[in-house]
Amino acid sequence: MDLKPLKHFLSLAETLHFGRASAACHISPSTLSRSIQHLENKLGVYLFERDNRSVSLTAEGIKFEKYARETLIQWSAIRNELIAESKELKGEISVYCSVTASYSFLYDILKRFRQRYPSIEIKLHTGDPDSAIQLITSGKEDIAISARPDNLSSEIQFHSIGLSPLVFIGPASGEISTPESVEEWSRTPMILSEKGIGRQRVDHWFSTKGIKPKIYAQVAGNEAIVSMVSLGFGVGVVPQIVLDNSPLSDKVNILNITPWLAAYDVGLCVLDKKLKSPLIQAFWELL
Repeated sequence: MDLKPLKHFLSLAETLHFGRASAACHISPSTLSRSIQHLENKLGVYLFERDNRSVSLTAEGIKFEKYARETLIQWSAIRNELIAESKELKGEISVYCSVTASYSFLYDILKRFRQRYPSIEIKLHTGDPDSAIQLITSGKEDIAISARPDNLSSEIQFHSIGLSPLVFIGPASGEISTPESVEEWSRTPMILSEKGIGRQRVDHWFSTKGIKPKIYAQVAGNEAIVSMVSLGFGVGVVPQIVLDNSPLSDKVNILNITPWLAAYDVGLCVLDKKLKSPLIQAFWELL
């Protein structure tokens, strides 16, 4: 079976950009365009609206996106099931996590998994941890490391592997003193995550104290927050595990601020229906 057209379609549906989608698929934009046109000709409908400035999914494209994802998931499941019957598990699993998680939480797990299942290839992708749950829900990644959200979908299985406090940090140089009053907090530049669990908890913290924070920067990735704080740009909030593994940990201080923010419950998550795959089930059972 040639599943490449479906993969090409999904890549373009995710990026809505021919250049980025073709790069992700390791093909030229013209080849991607021909692949999409061929798919549209087979279906007899347009999947994308496109002009010189933008690309968007049509109503038919939105419906086909769901079909394409389900088809690839089912293909992977039946393929893995047949491989499992041959006694030796072979294939690949995609794993998503932050850079910090890749060499802290994930290192020992992957080492043990590799020893037990040497024929299973792990494709490790790193990025913003706040995107992990969405990537699992959409089926783009098989397994991800994430902090457990306050409201976790019933479609996702979560296995806790550790707790990490969420802490306020300031520059070790002492350029910024620890805020105490509402007025001081309102004047203190804050460096915060753009989105995600940490951002939700710090926003709630400010709200309960009646403080309107002065946001200096909003960034993707906790490592960037540590870097900016170490340079004296402001006060930030990051998980303790990020600070412990940062090469800049000696250039920032943990601020003694109460009440403490709720700790991260860090764990691995997987879409429930993907556990039908013998490969993913083998990984999950190893935990």
